Amino acid sequence: MNNTIAENLKAVKATIPEGVKLVAVSKTKSNSEIMEAYNVGHRCFGENKAQELERKTGELPKDIDWHFIGHLQTNKVKNIVPFVAMIEGVDRLRVLKEINKQAARHERVVKCLLQFHIAEEDTKFGLDREEVKELLLSEDYKAMQNVHIVGVMGMATFTEDMDQVRREFKFLKSIFDWLKKDYFADQPDFKEVSMGMSGDYPIAIEEGATMVRVGSLIFGERNYGKNV
Repeated sequence: MNNTIAENLKAVKATIPEGVKLVAVSKTKSNSEIMEAYNVGHRCFGENKAQELERKTGELPKDIDWHFIGHLQTNKVKNIVPFVAMIEGVDRLRVLKEINKQAARHERVVKCLLQFHIAEEDTKFGLDREEVKELLLSEDYKAMQNVHIVGVMGMATFTEDMDQVRREFKFLKSIFDWLKKDYFADQPDFKEVSMGMSGDYPIAIEEGATMVRVGSLIFGERNYGKNV
C-alpha cells in the first residue's frame, strides 16, 4: 500500500455516510502509526489486547476514544476499565459483572455492546438469543449500576461469499431490532450496531451498521511479531 495512513483514512471516510462511526482498528500498530491518523483529526481507535491497550493509553493523547473490540478475559477487565470508552465484545454475564464491579471502583459507567455469534465459524465468540434473554432478565444484570448497554456487535464469517456475509449482517440487525423493541424501548442510547470490517463494511452499512471497524484499509496489514 503506497498511500500514507492519512490518505487511506481520508479515502475510507469518504465512503462512510454521516451517522456511522469509524473505529480505526489499531491493534499491532505502533504509536507513530496511530498518531498519523490522530494528527488528521481521527479520535476513535480499536484494540483487541488488554495489555497492548493499557500501554498505548499511557503513551498516547488522552482525548482518544479507545474501543476494546477483542474477546475479553475476566481477569483483564481491571486493566482497561479505568479509561476505555466502550467495550464492544461482551459475550457472557460473568464479564459484564466484572466490568460493573471494576467500573464501580473507578466511579465510572462503561458503555458496552452485547456480542452475538452470527458467523458459521466456530472460532467466533458471542451470545445467542436464549443466552441474552437469560442475561437481561437476571437479577445480577438488573442490579448493575456501572455498565450501560448501548447496542450489539457481531463478526461475519471470513469468506468471499458476500451473500452469506450480508445474511449474517441482516441477522444481527434483526437481533438489535428485537432487543430494542422488547428490552430497550425506553432507552434512546441503545442504538448501536457494530459490524463490518475492511473487507465487508460497505455491506454492513447497507444492512444498518452504525459503527464499522476498519484496520488494514487504513494502516495496512497487521504487524504480527513486531515490537509495537
